[in-house]
Parts: sequence; structure tokens; C-alpha cells
Amino acid sequence: MIGSLRGRVAAVGEAQALIDVQGVGYVVHAGARTLQRLRPGEPAELFVETQMSESAIRLYGFIDPLERAWFARLQDAPGVGAKIALAILDTLATPQLMDAITLGDVTAITRAHGVGKKLAERIVTEFKGKPAPTGFFAVRNAGDAPDAPSASAIASSGARSDAVSALVNLGYPQADAVRAIALAGRELGEEAAASALIRAGLKALAPSA
Repeated sequence: MIGSLRGRVAAVGEAQALIDVQGVGYVVHAGARTLQRLRPGEPAELFVETQMSESAIRLYGFIDPLERAWFARLQDAPGVGAKIALAILDTLATPQLMDAITLGDVTAITRAHGVGKKLAERIVTEFKGKPAPTGFFAVRNAGDAPDAPSASAIASSGARSDAVSALVNLGYPQADAVRAIALAGRELGEEAAASALIRAGLKALAPSA
């Protein structure tokens, strides 16, 4: 199984790219988010998900290893194949996808081409409250409660993970901290610092007047 490719971009098409690795050309299928970052003649390193069938071997490439991990994980949900998984990841960056799952935001997932309400609900049901992939392999953080979303379920950056940990250390339940930081991340953006996320998270957790 091919797990990664490092070489030169020979060509970029509408839904795939040709990667030259020491004279061998690999056809790699990819979403628009990945293809937009590839330039013919320039070096590239792609994390690859290999899928084999009786008639073909297909390589799916991603610049971000977390996207590769989510591409594989999404296909665990009934009705989600490679095409739908790519469409979701083209529509939602991984932090946005993880937030949508954590918050049960079906509408956000239905923005992906080919994803209706029932399929989006199935995706949320399938993954909400379960450990999320955090890199090339799906791993679970030590100490994650078995019945609560892991901190990684709403964090692909250290800032979000640190913010969740800070709220848990202040005594808030893991599930509440995860949800609060997911809401804070939506409000402040993917590049928000941990301190800003913590302040917004505490505001979200404050009892209503």
C-alpha cells in the first residue's frame, strides 16, 4: 500500500494530478482544495490513501495528513464513498468539519455536493462523540472519556487543543469544554489564539442571565 509520494508535479487535471517520482508517474485523484495547491514542475509531497478493487487501484492524495485521515474515516459512514468524502472535504476544512460534527450542524455538511440532509445526519450520528483522526493514523488521546468527544474532535491546531485542556483543568466536563471551544472557533476563526478561544469558551459556558 502506498502511504505517501514525494516527487515533482508533472501535470494537474480537473480531478487528478500526475506526480513524477524518480521517473515513475503516479496518477493521484484529489479534491479541488489539494489540486489548487499543486503547480506543474514544482516539488510536492502528498499523503496517500490507496483503494483497491477488482478492476483498479486508485490513489487519493492530500497535502494535509489530517485530511487524508478524515477521507478514510468518513467512508466508515454508510452511504459515503470516495466521491462524497472528497466533496465534503472540499466544502469544509477539517476544523470546520469537526466543529459541524461536534455541534450537530447538519446544514453545514449538506453544503457539500451530493450530500442530502439524511446523509448529513448519518455522518453526524456516526462520528459525534467518537475519537477523531488526528494525523496519518486515527489515534485516541490518553485520558479521553469513552463517552465524550475527544479534544481532537474539534482541534487540528494546538491552540484549540490547549483551550479545551484549559477549560477541563478549570473543572468543566470534557464534553462541555469541547462544545464551547467549537463555538468559540466558529466565532473567532481557525487562526484564533488559545487565550482568545478560552475567553470565548468561558463566555459560552457562562450561565444565561
